[in-house]
Amino acid sequence: MFIIIAGAGRLGVLLAKKLKEDNHRVTIIDKSEVICHKLAEELKSVLIIQGDATSPQILKEAKVEKADVLVSTTPSDADNIIICNIAKDVFSIKRTVSRVNNPQHLLLYKHMDVDVPIDSTSILARIVEEEASFSDVMNLLSIKKGRLSIVRVDIPQGSPVVNKTLKDVSLPANSVLISIIRGPEIIVPSGITKILVGDEIIAATLIDNEKHLIRSLIGKI
Repeated sequence: MFIIIAGAGRLGVLLAKKLKEDNHRVTIIDKSEVICHKLAEELKSVLIIQGDATSPQILKEAKVEKADVLVSTTPSDADNIIICNIAKDVFSIKRTVSRVNNPQHLLLYKHMDVDVPIDSTSILARIVEEEASFSDVMNLLSIKKGRLSIVRVDIPQGSPVVNKTLKDVSLPANSVLISIIRGPEIIVPSGITKILVGDEIIAATLIDNEKHLIRSLIGKI
């Protein structure tokens, strides 16, 4: 498939790498010139376009009309909705998928005909409410070609990440924090989210990086 990803944050880059490993054609669009230059060096087989994906001209440059799927992973719900809407209405793309940053905006995504709005907060809430085993989730997501691993880590006293904001935490390559469970609260983290003792971290990484990711969150294993 030909897949366009709008937004080169940690989630977008991890997704791009996984899709390339599965032999899909991938294009990434991001506003940041610095990030685009870095990715151009790191992802030689991925087309990187620097620009605002809410602009029809930038989407045209990415050849969105030929894409099978557009995935919007920007940190702005407004931008995600606009990007998906333009891709559908102007370029008649077959399928749009988007990250939902604020669960309160989920109905708006559906109203604006985003095909697959992904609200990780609600998904995790259902897992918790149904008392599903996180190990079951890990086993399920690790099956596909044995490459992706979902891990749950309890942050102990003495962890190297305690009281640090996410932007100051160094994670291994191809890793992303999906959510933080803090008592009854489920948090979709941003760069300014602080990690506290007792937090339950849900993270995704390539299976080869699993031990490295856990070590970066709790220290020596």
